[in-house]
This record gives sequence, structure tokens and C-alpha cells, in this order.
Amino acid sequence: MNLPKTDFAMRANLPENEPKRLAKWEEERIYERVLEKNKDGKPFILHDGPPYANGPIHIGHAFNKILKDFVNKSHAQRGFFTPYVPGWDCHGQPIEHMVEKTLGPEKMAKIDQPTLRRLCREWAEKYVDVQREGFKRLGVNGDWEHPYLTFTPNYEAGNVEVFKKMYLDGSVYRGRKPIHWCKRCHTALAEAEIEYSDETSPSIFVKFKMDLMPGMFEAAGAEGDAYVLIWTTTPWTLPANTAVSLAPDADYVMVVADGSNMIMARELVEQVAEIAGWESYDLVRGADGEPVALKGREFTGLTYTCPIRQDLKGTVIYGDHVTLESGTGAVHTAPGHGQDDYLVALEFDVPLLMPVDDNGVLTDEAGPFAGLDVDEANPAIIEWLRERGTLMAEKKILHSYPHCWRCHEPVIFRATDQWFVSMDKNSLREDALDAIDHKVEFIPAWAKNRIGSMVADRPDWCISRQRSWGVPIPVFKCAKCGNTVATAETFDAVIDLFYREGADAWFTHEPSEYLPRGVKCETCGCSELIPEKDILDVWWESGVSHTSVLKHRADEGLRFPADMYLEGSDQHRGWFQSSLLTSMGAYGVPPYKSVMHCGFTMDAEGKKMSKSAGNGVDPADVMAKSGADVLRLWVASVDYSQDVNIGDEILERTSEAYRRIRNTMRFLLGSLSDFDDLKHTVTDWNALEPVDQWAMVRLWHLLVDVERAYDEYKFHMVYRAVYDYIVGDLSAVYMDATKDRVYSEAPDSPRRRAAQTVLMNIVEVLVRVLAPVLSFTTDEVWEHYPEAIRSREGRPGNVQLAGWPEKSDFAPALPGDADAERIAEDFGVILGVREIVTKALEDARGQKIVNKSQEADVTVTAPRSVLDHVEQYDAAVFEELFIVASVSFVEGEELSAEVRKTTAEKCPRCWNYRELGGNPNHPSVCERCGDVLDAIGYEEAGSDA
Repeated sequence: MNLPKTDFAMRANLPENEPKRLAKWEEERIYERVLEKNKDGKPFILHDGPPYANGPIHIGHAFNKILKDFVNKSHAQRGFFTPYVPGWDCHGQPIEHMVEKTLGPEKMAKIDQPTLRRLCREWAEKYVDVQREGFKRLGVNGDWEHPYLTFTPNYEAGNVEVFKKMYLDGSVYRGRKPIHWCKRCHTALAEAEIEYSDETSPSIFVKFKMDLMPGMFEAAGAEGDAYVLIWTTTPWTLPANTAVSLAPDADYVMVVADGSNMIMARELVEQVAEIAGWESYDLVRGADGEPVALKGREFTGLTYTCPIRQDLKGTVIYGDHVTLESGTGAVHTAPGHGQDDYLVALEFDVPLLMPVDDNGVLTDEAGPFAGLDVDEANPAIIEWLRERGTLMAEKKILHSYPHCWRCHEPVIFRATDQWFVSMDKNSLREDALDAIDHKVEFIPAWAKNRIGSMVADRPDWCISRQRSWGVPIPVFKCAKCGNTVATAETFDAVIDLFYREGADAWFTHEPSEYLPRGVKCETCGCSELIPEKDILDVWWESGVSHTSVLKHRADEGLRFPADMYLEGSDQHRGWFQSSLLTSMGAYGVPPYKSVMHCGFTMDAEGKKMSKSAGNGVDPADVMAKSGADVLRLWVASVDYSQDVNIGDEILERTSEAYRRIRNTMRFLLGSLSDFDDLKHTVTDWNALEPVDQWAMVRLWHLLVDVERAYDEYKFHMVYRAVYDYIVGDLSAVYMDATKDRVYSEAPDSPRRRAAQTVLMNIVEVLVRVLAPVLSFTTDEVWEHYPEAIRSREGRPGNVQLAGWPEKSDFAPALPGDADAERIAEDFGVILGVREIVTKALEDARGQKIVNKSQEADVTVTAPRSVLDHVEQYDAAVFEELFIVASVSFVEGEELSAEVRKTTAEKCPRCWNYRELGGNPNHPSVCERCGDVLDAIGYEEAGSDA
């Protein structure tokens, strides 16, 4: 018997063997060799988004990097030139925060900036190395020895190049406007650095005393003082109040309750009365008995006494931001504490107050509340209002509130002097939206709407930060008048400085040491210049990688724009967007041709992973237990565009799927141990058995499906197509049916060589299409090919160098489309018959009619539509395919199968039930086995020979 022979182990032992294979890849320089092989191919550049170098890799990192590896390797297999330069974000608050945490508050208070920057650099370098080893262990190919790091001089200079272009175009400006401010981290935050969590806040209704009774209400008989009743959830901002905003076209009435005349939106009166607990109230009415109502815009210009700073007067204005969903329809407006307030104040020339310092403490401008933290101020202000009789109602509300992404504490809106990118100067918003709509492919397609809505609604981008570890805003201030000094000459000097020494030189050199002579303030003529101390937003820094990496490293095969950016779905408001805005602002084109996002990794129950919940999955633990290929297979099995679940049970199911794939490959290799494709391949299509022909056509269809799935980046469809094929058509049908041929025929039997030819084609396709996913295992398979093939001179030493299977590679050559379609159609029907027969065989075993399918004689009743497909094939085709003693067909209306036990005898060699003794030399076996024994020169014991 030709039993399978292979050294390809059943047990993968991936945790032990994968590191050895990584060492082999490093020794053979597989990344560089793939690039060399494909150097003349079409470039495909996946530009790596930089993770923060502030800790070991987590499961989200692994998920993201493995997906990128799928993209790169699937393109490389098909001949694309795929240089991949991994990168790390080495600046910014995440790293500075970890250094601060390590030092402690006492040491941090005493440290100087150069020392702090050195410690931050050392922290980043440490975790770049840690993360690099983690990513390499995943089997991810890349230029790991030459990554891009945002603290290198070359990269830092790219920041200035982009800033220069956008500043000189007028898109970058310095202004005073409200931004998200973290009072704990002492820095401005951009929208991308904000996360939202529920907070319980005080909701208060406060009377603001108007200077005059509005004429319409006075004419209707209203007497006494008039008040406008406002509503706010941030009492601490009341010291900064300078206006009240109304909805321009809403009706406002005067409510008489608790002895006060209060103006509010008519639509909200009943709601406010219920909250305030008014037992009775009325509206000021005209002579006709109907309530007097004025449109919000008709109150414009009326004044009132500010609630806290009673020495100041506020103004009634209107704005489209005022809604009637809750509150009173009269919005307390503090231009220094909110974007909508700021914009409406600009329109009506309302002054901006800012009585809150960097620590979130009220200043002397806050009057009686000076010295209080904003959180402490809330209850104090509420009590103060209550004592003066101006607090009409108070309740607690639970609402979504912005928090700092790093310390996870609530932020405040606070007007400060910051650097901004204008979204509307030079049509940046319009151009970015046009690129999103018409120039970039989004994967999945619906993501276009997500980033589009964010760009459409975002305010100007605050790009300055009040921190130490980063790239400085590359401008200067006049020491005399404080005006900004920034020209093409000064920018070029900074670019040259950064290329030579890096951004650290900004903090150690005087401007006079590197600026051109004669640079002066254009306003006052002073030549004494001071460097700007604020640093650039880390999202700006990572966003300019299209310049600092794609453009600066073009000689390494990178190109601008990139073919793809691939990151988590949160990057639609982060890196995807900052990259788009800086690229559109500097060059007028998007930095990428396509954007692909992945969801978040959740635990097995779909909950967010966290240290406190103890539900995290460490990729290092998974690889130590199961291996990186199991983790890679899990990534391939899920729909990455959504949030994905992972846990012990899920990984165990993935491990089982891996074992099915591995054992199938082992069977294929074992069945091919004596196969030499140059000698044994059946080259005549018609010399294949019908089931072989179907298997070849089915393999081609699989290849088409897999290639389409890779083209569409639907890796879960690659997994599903291959896994279903292996478990179904291959293992359960073809390998099961041809096992007798491979094991029992003579080694050089044309029928056996035909089956081996098909199996060789299958191996050649599977090992190549699975290489992007199961990189370790497919390379192991490649090394265990039949001896005659693997020892052949010129054969690639790694499957990643083998290329992609093509239709022209199939041997024998596939028939024309019409014949292939006919075969597929025939066997679609035949396999349907096989399912009926298989069910009948199961029932027969249950009834003890037969023990094994080989004992069965089967009669299939089938309608003419089925018989038209089966009658052109010999009965032997169905005996092999159904693995039974005999098969006959009769015509009938319904498809069914009848099983009876055969009267034939069991051949002791092949275990099939057939007539024995057909070969007189070997009377104890079936004729086929007797002929095989003759062919291999076998002599039975006691024979005359």
C-alpha cells in the first residue's frame, strides 16, 4: 500500500517553532528578498500609522499590524512592490505623562526642560524596541531596522516644511478662542484628543435682571422688574457671562410666577413650570386675552445686569445654535467658554471674558469666587444665587461630557491664545470634503460619511500644546512688542537646524545662532527674537508623515500619495483626518488613495477591555500558548470593519480550525511523498478521471473567489472560502473519495498519478493563497514538499517568494470556459445526489444494514433532470465518489437512495467489496489489487514462484 509519508508534523508546536522560523527569515532577509523579487512590479504603498511608544503591544496593536501584513503580503504574492516602513509616535503627552508618573510630583516640579526631554526620549526608545519585537513576533514583514520615529531630525524637519507652506498661505494663525483645556495636564486639546463619558452636572435656572421692561409687555400692563430666565449646566462659567442668546424665530413670552416677570420661550413654559414647581403662573396677555409674544430677534440689543459681575452689562442677542429641546430657550452666553458662544459673540461684537487660569481656578475677574477651582465654584455659585433670590430652580442631570483622552478627567472650555489651522481660509474644509467624496476610496464604503461629517462640522484645528516633549511651533516672537516673526527665511533656517541637530536645538540655541542676519520684527523693527515655547499637537506631528516619511524616503521606494492608510475606526477623527488636512493644506491633494479602518477588540462578551475589569487578552500570552499563526487566523476569521470579540473560547475554536487546515496539508504532503511534478504530472486533461476534472475546476473557482476577496480586502471571506473548501469539497469529498486510488493503486498507475496531479495542484494553490495569513505554517509546508520538488535547483526557499498561482499554472491546463462550466454544473447535481446517498448510508448504518459504506449496494431514484447529468458517467465514477460497492440509477419523480448490503466479498488489501480472484496470481484479492501486486513484484507466501 502507498501509505502517506511526510515529516510534516501533526503537532505544530508553534510557540517553540515560530521563533526559529523568524530567525530563519531574518537570516535569509525575506523582507528584502521579496522587495528585490518584485522591484519591477507595480508599487503598492501601505503607509503605517504610528502607535505611541509608551508600553508593550496589546491585542488591538496585534489586530491592526496583522491586518496590514495581510494587505502587504497578499499584494507582494501577486508581484506588487510593497516597501513597508513601520513607525512610532515618540512625542507628545502620552509619553510625557508616563515619565511624569514615573518621576512623581516632587521630582517633576524640580526637573528642567532639557532633562525632561531626555527622559522622554529614553522612554520612547525603550518602548520602540519592546513594541518592535512584539510586532516581529507576529510574523509581520517590514523594514524593522529602519523605522520612522517622530523624534528624529529628518522627521522633525518635515513638520516645519508643512507648517511653512500653510502659514505663508495664511491657513495657520494665532488667535484667542475657546478650546478644550485639561486643567490637570495643563494643555489645550484638539477634538481628536477628547473622549466622551457620562457626568452628573447641576442644571440651574437663573433670573437675569433686565435694565428695562420690554415695551410690548409694558404696554400690556406688566409692572415691576423684568427678567430673562436662562438655563445652564455649567454654573462656574457665569462669571464670564456677557450675553444671553435667543432663538431668532421662536416665540418668547413673559411668565408671571413667584412674583417675577420672566421672559422665556413659549414652547418651554410648561416644562419649566414643572421643574420649578410653580403652583400657579400666568402669561402677560394683550387686550384680546392672548399672550403677548415676540420673536427672539426682536429682543436684540436689550441689556441686563450680569449675574455675578454686577458692575457689567450683558446684551440680548440671537443665534441659530439655540434650540428648544430643553431649558428655557434663553442661553447663558460666555464667549470664552464655548465654541457656539464664541462665534455668536463675534457676530454681535460681544466682549470675551476669561476669569479661569491654566489650573482651572477662577481669577480675580470672577469677583467673589476668585481662588475657587471650577468644580468647587459650582456649588458656591449656586448657593450665592439662591441667597440673592435669582435661582429659580435646580436639578441634577446625567449627560455626555468631554474628557481628556490621557487623564480621563473632565475638560473645560477656555479661551486662550493658541495656534490654529483655519478650516475655511483657502477653502481647506471644502477641498478636504471634495477629496473625501471624489478622490479617496473608503473601506468599508460607509466610512466616507463618518469622516465627511466630522470634517464638515469641525471648528478650526487647535494645533498648539503647552507641553515640553514635542516639536516646537516654528515661529518667533519679538521680545519688544510680542508680535509673531515668521518668514520664508526664518522657516528655512529652522528646517536646516532641525535637519542638522533636531528639535532639541530649539531649546538650547539662541535664535541669533541660526537665523539669517538682519531678521527683524516687521512691526517695531526689533532684532531680538524669542522662540515660541508651545509645541505642535501630536496629531499634526503624525499627520505630516506624508512629508516626513513618504516624501523624505522616496529613494527607498515610498511614494506620495500612499495607496492606503489602515488604522482603527477612531482615526477618522484622528490620524486619517490630520493627515488629510495637512496634505490638502500643503499640497492640495489627499495623502492617500484609499483608507481602510478596523474596529476595536472587545472581550468575548463584547465588552471593552480594561485592566480594572481584568478582561484583556495579551497577544504575548496567546502566542506563548497557541502561536502567532493562530492569532493571525483569528484576525482573518473576523469582519475587521466592525468591533471584534476575542477570548479563550474563541481562540480555542480558532485553534481547532487551524488544526483542520494543518492536518489537511499534512495529508496532502503525505500523499505526494513519491511525486515528481516533472515526471509524474498527468498533462492530458482527458486522462483525468471525471472527479479529478471536477476537483481541478473547483480549485480554479476557489482561486477566483479568494483573489476577489483579497482584492476587496475581505479577509474573512478568504478565510471562509478556504476553510469551507478544505473541510467540505476537499477533505469530505475529493480526498475521501480518492484515498483508495492513492493508497491502493500501483505507484505509477495512471489513475494514481492523476489523483496526485490534482493534489499537487491543490497544494500549490493553498500554500500560496494562505501564505499572507498563515505565514509560519505555509513556509513550513513549503519546506516539506516532495523531495524531488523541494531539492530542485532554483526553487525559492520561502513560499513568500513563490508568487501567486495563476490559471496558466494549472497542469494539466484547464479546459475552455464552456467545458469547465459543464463539469461544474454536472457535479453540482452529482454532489447533491451524494448528499442523499450519504444520508441513506447513515440511516442504513443506524439500522445495522451495513457497517461501512463500502459494504453497500446503492440504488438511486432520480428524475430525468438529474439523470441527464449522471448518465454520461460510468458507474465506477459514483462508486469511487460515494465510496460504495455499486451504484445504479433508476428514473423516478423524487430523488432518493436505497441501500442494501452487497453480496460481494471484502478485499483484504483495499477493503473494498468486490469479486475476488480476478487475477489468478493473487486469488485472495480483487482483480485491481492483484494487478497492482503483479506490478510491484509482490509474491504471496507459498506461491510456486
